[in-house]
Amino acid sequence: MTHLGTKGEDMAVKYLRDKGYSILERNYRAFCGEIDIIACKGDAIVFVEVKTSGSPFYGYPEERVNPDKIDRMHKTAVHYLNSGKKRFSKIRFDVIALIVYGKRAEIEHFEGIDNGQ
Repeated sequence: MTHLGTKGEDMAVKYLRDKGYSILERNYRAFCGEIDIIACKGDAIVFVEVKTSGSPFYGYPEERVNPDKIDRMHKTAVHYLNSGKKRFSKIRFDVIALIVYGKRAEIEHFEGIDNGQ
């Protein structure tokens, strides 16, 4: 992962914690893929893909989350949930997109993404 990618994930974790989420895992890997952040809030578990960019010149970071990536996220989430972790009544897939300008960032949080979006 690049320095910018790591910085973006660190900012996303801080953003989620500030919004009341608990971070369960970072960079969870399975044979089927990787999930940047696994968090929970209340009775919901949230699988988060973080996309970071230094500029919107070539497009916005969230535009890089395609149906194949979402499918891999779903498969990896199933692997995580079947590994005997705590049970949750709600499951959600989110994207956090950041455009980083030095020490500050514009952050967009897209809740409940799916293959149809």
